[in-house]
Formats: sequence, C-alpha cells, structure tokens
Amino acid sequence: MKKHYKTIILSDLHLGMPHAKVNELIQFLRSVSCERLILNGDIIDGWYIHKHPKCAWRSDLMRLFRTISEMMKNSTSDVIYTYGNHDDFMQRYIGKVVVGIKVLKDLTLISGGKKFFVTHGDCFDTVNRKAAWLSKIGASCYEFLLYLNENYNRYRALRNKKPYSFAQSIKRWTKKLVSNFTKFEGQITDFAIKNDYDGIICGHIHYPEDTYLGNIRYLNSGDWIYNKSVLVEDENQCWKIVMS
Repeated sequence: MKKHYKTIILSDLHLGMPHAKVNELIQFLRSVSCERLILNGDIIDGWYIHKHPKCAWRSDLMRLFRTISEMMKNSTSDVIYTYGNHDDFMQRYIGKVVVGIKVLKDLTLISGGKKFFVTHGDCFDTVNRKAAWLSKIGASCYEFLLYLNENYNRYRALRNKKPYSFAQSIKRWTKKLVSNFTKFEGQITDFAIKNDYDGIICGHIHYPEDTYLGNIRYLNSGDWIYNKSVLVEDENQCWKIVMS
C-alpha cells in the first residue's frame, strides 16, 4: 500500500548536477500518492546546465516526469511547479500548463484553517536579489565541494568507514551566515505579517525546518541532494518533514 498525503512539497532537486539523487526520488514518489504535488523551485539546475551543456539532465528529467505523469494518472494528483533562482528560465511559462503541470511563481494554500504562502524562498534572499553573481560564485564553490566530498567518501569506503558530508556542513554554515546577514527569517516574518499569512513554506536554503518565528509558522522542505527531505501534509492537514 502506498502512503497517501494530501500535499507533498519538494524543492532543490537540482536536476542536471551529477549529485542529484534522481533514482532515490523516483523510488520515493512511487511509494506515495497525493492530491497535490508542489515542485517548489530549483528542480532543474539551469545554472549548472548552462555551464555544462553536455550533462545528462534530459534523461533524468524525462525519467522523473514519467514517474510524475504516472502519479497524475493513477491518483489524479495536481502538480504545480513554482520556479526558483536556479530554474528561473521557467518564468516564461507562468500561468501556463506544461505537460499537465501548472507553472507559478508562488501560491497561497489554506490548510487547517491557516493561510500559507508557498514560494521557493529566493525572494527573501537579499544576496540573490541584489548580487546574483555572488550567488553563482557560491553555487560553483558548492559544486566543487560536492566533487571533493565524493572522492573523500570513496577514500573512507576503502577503509570501511561511513560516508561523511563536510560539503553539507559547510553549505549549512554558509547558508546560515547568509540568512543572518540578509535577515532571511526577519524578511519572512515581515512579509507574512504584512500580507496576513499564518505561515511561510519554502526551500532554497537546503535545510529542512519546522519552527515558529513569533506567531508565524516557518516550514522549509530542505533539499534532495544530501538531506533527501520532503514536506508533507497529511489528511488531517497536519504538516511534517519526512527524511527519505
């Protein structure tokens, strides 16, 4: 029996990067059903693909979207794609339905009597908005860290040691530093209060989280590179983070 959810939210798959966990994601999606699937930004890594046009992202994308198509057919799932900073090329399709998937910049969800704003999260990142070049340098550094980390873990495997993700630790530290510098959480709170939202749902910072910023509930779906995390809403309209 498949586990059923009312809503599943995934972000930061970064399809195109060699570190994308496509097989694991397909396995997860085949084990669940839902009424609504939200692909919340940085699904396709346009920055990486632009630098590496020969990368095999198309085959990964086709396998993933065949799986999503099966979900749509078998459980009548609605699929929404909200683009982020790495896949901002999708903005040309805003308001359109592409192979059954509706493309939006953001959306509002009502759950449990509460109003949530769903967006990738880059809109709250001052560095990304005002100095995109710096974000791209950071992305390149992260790619290099992932490459080093993979080789380091091969070395550890030869010595029967468990893998260790120093790339994830550094990414988490730098994202936290940037979040503090740009007042990421403060911007979320101000936006929610100003627009009468009870909560904000996003991704972008690659760190799953379920917490309260004052009276505002902040939910982050994390990423599907190292955390392999997903945000789900059950049939009782309760939200939680699931780690695959």
